[in-house]
Amino acid sequence: MKFQTDGLVIKEQNIGENDRLIWVLTRTHGVVRAFARGAKKLKSGKCAPTSLLAYSRFTFYKTRESYSAGDAISLRVFSKLRGDVKKMCLAQYFCELALTVCPQEQPAEPFLRLFLNAVYLLSEGKRGEWLVKPCVEMRFACMAGYMPDLLMCRSCGAYTATTMYFLPRTGTLECDGCHSRGEAVLLGEAALTALRHTVYADDDKLFSFSLSDEGLAQLNRATEAYLRQRFEKDFATLQFYKTISQSIGNNHEQTLQNS
Repeated sequence: MKFQTDGLVIKEQNIGENDRLIWVLTRTHGVVRAFARGAKKLKSGKCAPTSLLAYSRFTFYKTRESYSAGDAISLRVFSKLRGDVKKMCLAQYFCELALTVCPQEQPAEPFLRLFLNAVYLLSEGKRGEWLVKPCVEMRFACMAGYMPDLLMCRSCGAYTATTMYFLPRTGTLECDGCHSRGEAVLLGEAALTALRHTVYADDDKLFSFSLSDEGLAQLNRATEAYLRQRFEKDFATLQFYKTISQSIGNNHEQTLQNS
């Protein structure tokens, strides 16, 4: 079977001297794992379109047990993203998320659209990393069937309070008066509003909000804890992104002190 579709390369693995194995988040078939013959050769037309985070139009051939990539044409290579170590590390975390939650052998238009929007905003510097990240985390979780219930306190029904707690194990809220012991993330009013926004906002408004640094920290703690519970794993690329972020931050602070 032969078909053509657009997709974003979310993982690549070198095979021998000239070939690649690629994982592509496609519009029509979800995550496709395909063999790309000759893709490592610099003169090959497949080299750029099959590289990590290349958005390309692929012609795939499917046999009974595997896929192979025939023609591939680059639609967009996020070159600005590749020049920023931190943002590239965050994008690789999104790749690991996509490999975890996105479907196979099924249409995946919403997943691909979200990923492309996030990478574009990061690449062009239109939104900060700590705002884009929780939006992607929670929307991916919702699309995978793990939508939390953020409408009200699960015990008393309060919609808001000065302090609310998000319970990542159950994906529910408790107000300060009803909160019991157990893992929970404290949320101020602004962070709570933002968390609800990541779940309930229309797609075209998902990234359209602002939040203080403290609010962003609370929001990111909540979304990270929720994904860790839902998917029962620690994402290695997330830990690496945090390590790189801290290292770059410390180096920047040291430079300022020495100037």
